[in-house]
Amino acid sequence: MHPQLIDIIKPFLDYKANVDGVSFRKAIFIFLSNAGGNVIAEVALNLWREGICREELWMNRKELETKIFRNIFSDKNSGFLHSSLIDEHLIDHYVPFLPLMLKHVRQCVMAEMLNLNIKPNYALADKVARDMPFFPEKERIFSVKGCKSIRQKLVLYVN
Repeated sequence: MHPQLIDIIKPFLDYKANVDGVSFRKAIFIFLSNAGGNVIAEVALNLWREGICREELWMNRKELETKIFRNIFSDKNSGFLHSSLIDEHLIDHYVPFLPLMLKHVRQCVMAEMLNLNIKPNYALADKVARDMPFFPEKERIFSVKGCKSIRQKLVLYVN
């Protein structure tokens, strides 16, 4: 997203958030972005290699929030790079979406079976989940796509 487009919402986030007589001081804005995704994946993978499971990863672990911030701030492809939201520290928290593991992808397949009125079948869910791309290639620990294309893959197995 272009930095100037991001900066359009600055008046609503600024510390003096009063726009047209309306106070936005108690408003919560949530931005979803894949910015910092490579840092999150790297930290999660390094922790896994150290024997620490994904569920034990929290924001202050290995300075994750700081690494995400630095990555977003220095990424030339990020709309946040030249945004005043970053320059003026108007974003309070960066909450990572952790990469999914096989068990999570399998749960997505089971949920999609219910959505498609397919009788739950754990063996089929496992087969579909294992057919999804994972990284790193050798260990296959984290899902490349999350659960984005589960429906399409499941339909291939059912039809």
